[in-house]
Amino acid sequence: MSDGEELVFMRFPSQPSRLKLLRCAIREAAYLAGLDEDAAQALILAANEACMNIIQHAYAMDPRGRIEVRALRERAAMVLQLRDYAPHVDSDDVRSRDLNEIRPGGLGIHLIGSLMDEYGFLEPPADGGNLYQMKKYIA
Repeated sequence: MSDGEELVFMRFPSQPSRLKLLRCAIREAAYLAGLDEDAAQALILAANEACMNIIQHAYAMDPRGRIEVRALRERAAMVLQLRDYAPHVDSDDVRSRDLNEIRPGGLGIHLIGSLMDEYGFLEPPADGGNLYQMKKYIA
């Protein structure tokens, strides 16, 4: 885990209806951290996409899963850490589909990569699950 100033910590069930609460909390945390409107919107979209990926892929839409989101302010960045308790994911297996393949879905990782300055899986927690981190630099 990071040593930054914690702005928000939230835990919610793996249900798409809970993502509205996430977006509101991330918006306020982004403004507290000093992100401008464009950067805050990018962070909100990336967080929503990453959590939806957890709901769809890690938990296979099972509403009993848990997601934890921690928003931190480091010196020059806003950091989001997303934790789930699903089976461990091999980060080599997580990639965007070919952009030339025309069909819906499969672009979440590409979208996150285009919005965030840094992103990726951290060392899995000792008690299981996955830990994913995204950073957006503060202008």
